[in-house]
Order: sequence, then C-alpha cells, then structure tokens
Amino acid sequence: MAKPFPHHRAAALALLNGFPGLSHKVAGFLGHVCVATVLTDRQRDWLAKLLDQYGQPPLAEGGSL
Repeated sequence: MAKPFPHHRAAALALLNGFPGLSHKVAGFLGHVCVATVLTDRQRDWLAKLLDQYGQPPLAEGGSL
C-alpha cells in the first residue's frame, strides 16, 4: 500500500499533475486546495473522495490542517 499524503497540498498537487484530463470544476477545486492553509470538513471530504476515485493514497490522519 502506498504511503498516505502528509498534507492536503501535496495530495491536491499530485492529482493535478497526474491526471491532466480533470474537469474544470475539479481542477479549480484542487488549485484552491494547493494554496489553502486550512480546509473545511467538506473540502477535506471531497479531496478524500477524489483521491479514492483516482486510485491515489489517502490523506494522512491530520494531513488536512
């Protein structure tokens, strides 16, 4: 099993870099996550769903500040 992402920014950037065919809505959300210092619960949940959907490692516990 792959190592979890240590921070939400790293997770979002991995999705942006690894999947160039993302929808405009998803890419915009991930761009915001890359610069956000803190995520809301809803943002964290959506990021977790996207990571799972694209077969990426999960966000580490506490990885979304």
